[in-house]
Amino acid sequence: MNDVLPDEMARWHLIERLFAEAARSYGFREIRTPIVEPTGLFVRTIGEATDVVEKEMYSFTHRDEALTLRPEATAGVARAYVEHRVHTLEPVTKWFCTGPMFRAEKPQRGRYRQFYQLDCEIFGDPGPGCDAELIDMLVGLFDQLKIPDVRVLVNSIGGAEARARYRDGLVAFLEPRREELSAESQRRLQTNPLRILDSKDPRDKVVVAEAPTIEQYLSDDDRAHFDGLVRALTALGVPFTIDPHLVRGLDYYTRTLFEIKGASAKLGAGDTLVGGGRYDNMIEELGGPKVPAIGFASGIERLIIASEATVPGAIVDAYIAPLGASAVEPALVLGRDLRREGVAVEVDSRGGSLKSQLRRANALSCGIALILGDSEVESGTVQVKDLAAHTQDSIARAEVVRFVSDRLKARSR
Repeated sequence: MNDVLPDEMARWHLIERLFAEAARSYGFREIRTPIVEPTGLFVRTIGEATDVVEKEMYSFTHRDEALTLRPEATAGVARAYVEHRVHTLEPVTKWFCTGPMFRAEKPQRGRYRQFYQLDCEIFGDPGPGCDAELIDMLVGLFDQLKIPDVRVLVNSIGGAEARARYRDGLVAFLEPRREELSAESQRRLQTNPLRILDSKDPRDKVVVAEAPTIEQYLSDDDRAHFDGLVRALTALGVPFTIDPHLVRGLDYYTRTLFEIKGASAKLGAGDTLVGGGRYDNMIEELGGPKVPAIGFASGIERLIIASEATVPGAIVDAYIAPLGASAVEPALVLGRDLRREGVAVEVDSRGGSLKSQLRRANALSCGIALILGDSEVESGTVQVKDLAAHTQDSIARAEVVRFVSDRLKARSR
């Protein structure tokens, strides 16, 4: 698990802010769900034979109740949708959330056992227009984050019937080649054969290259839905690649699947930035009505590595340097008055020379230093040193708050 230190938080805040702004611009509203849910919720929705449920969940029993730290957000958000009967309140529901998830998998670059995700879910829209809009929103977000080499992969896994037929066809193809597969894929052949398509083992990749694709098993309705997605993405100008072997590791997916990759030079083989798709059966399986749904999740840690966007280095806007004991209290009052005007301020009440305090101001990357000594206190003035412009002005104490505020606003413009 991973500590996020203050020097890193500016990049976290940038990603969270841009994501929230993008989501709201598409009509999403924020939801927050518990970190702990009943274990059965994840077994039921994700699938008992998935890696997440079999190997990665942090589960425990408390007073005879089986509980799990959430390994992903979708199941909990869908549970909240059903539990609060949101389908009776509105025909289409669009929610977003951020927060920590937990999986006991092998840590690697940009992947931790406690990790943070951005998540969006849409309930009530059968697509494919909203499918395309979700992808378009993400491409726009990644452009804002200056993530290089962004690539969109899409596929359709069809409905439940198409998926069952494909599973049978895939098993029939792979069974005679069982000995050519990795040990893990040989096990998956009995439990979750579609996951073999996503194997990174070179032996499996050779076998899978000749395997049948889901496209051969889609129903007419499945094909029409996927064709609609392709047309919508084309209309939106989103470059994409159809990947017939694209699968996701969770059992609840239906029809549209997508991944967005990027920054492979930084992330290597683990360059998937977001994964998502439709899960049109989940709400009904959780006891609600038949409601179509789609969503995605993206790991913040990998976005931080992938992003080349710059963030402001300033920790505070202004630094107040009191020189002498008589200046400390006036400096504290000045700091309070500036903060009430929205200026972030650090008051250095430790004492010390002007040189050492200005060194501290530069270390905080602030643009303005305010100097208060005995003479300034007596004359009712403040020395305002603009560290960026290399200028210094003597300003009346009664005018200094407005002067500093206006200077910072002009600079931000």
